Amino acid sequence: MSLLPKAYFSGKIVPLEDAKVSIATHSMQYGTGIFGGTRGYYNPEKNCVNIFRLDEHVKRVFNSARIIKVAIPYSKEEVFQAFIDLTKANGAKSNVYFRSMAYKSGTDLTPKLTGVDDAFSIFMLANEDLYATDKGISAMVSAWRRISDNVIPARGKVAGGYINSSLAKDDALLAGFDEAIMLNKDEKVAEGTAANIMMVRDGVLVTPETNSDVLEGIMRRSVIQMARDMGIEVQERTIDRSELYIADEVFFCGTGAQVKSVVDIDKRPVGDGEVGEITKKIYAQFRKIIMNDAPEYADWITSVELD
Repeated sequence: MSLLPKAYFSGKIVPLEDAKVSIATHSMQYGTGIFGGTRGYYNPEKNCVNIFRLDEHVKRVFNSARIIKVAIPYSKEEVFQAFIDLTKANGAKSNVYFRSMAYKSGTDLTPKLTGVDDAFSIFMLANEDLYATDKGISAMVSAWRRISDNVIPARGKVAGGYINSSLAKDDALLAGFDEAIMLNKDEKVAEGTAANIMMVRDGVLVTPETNSDVLEGIMRRSVIQMARDMGIEVQERTIDRSELYIADEVFFCGTGAQVKSVVDIDKRPVGDGEVGEITKKIYAQFRKIIMNDAPEYADWITSVELD
């Protein structure tokens, strides 16, 4: 990934180097901010960037901000347009990743939420990474438990809460795995460090319920709809750790992960140790959607024409 030269900051598009905050900013001191990750996919034939489910991403940014009492100083329509304007201003003819942030911008030296100034920003990165389904990754079940809704709500992408994910991911990498799977306080499967988790058993796609201390993922919701449209049965229920060991397929899904097959968990092969057929089908449909080649999902795409 490489940073693109312009950002949305203080209500306007500015050079990235001018988008600065003080080291005394409240969100830097206490993690009092939220973020959103959004992807855009470049279509060279039409010279446009197709932003995936932008309306849903804007909605989630506002919902996350409400949880920690950040009042975004712009309307949803203004933020939606800011994504489009910034895409045009950067003009990157590549796949892109947007990082939007709503945060406490005051310099108050106390861990509170009320009465602290708020701000909103977006920056972009060029990102050619698009996961291929010809191989999968390994994962371990982490000793770190997913933070519960009554501690730091996982359904909001709260910046400070991601130390939980960082601890788990770091342990996994140091142990030789690619990713970590986190259990919740009830010892049930929650999610990965930055993605929801899906499991296939006997042709049924299973994923933890949204009250299992997981992010209400946009890609999660999209995969569920795609699967049901394909005639695949979907269950949202609790998952035991041992079920992962006897699953036919497991994959992560998220804005960053997209659709990422897991072929080994705790040194046990998942299914036959290869990328599964349902995973491949869902990923193939996702590829069609992001290129705007699936008319039935056209409302999931915001196409931004470049100069």
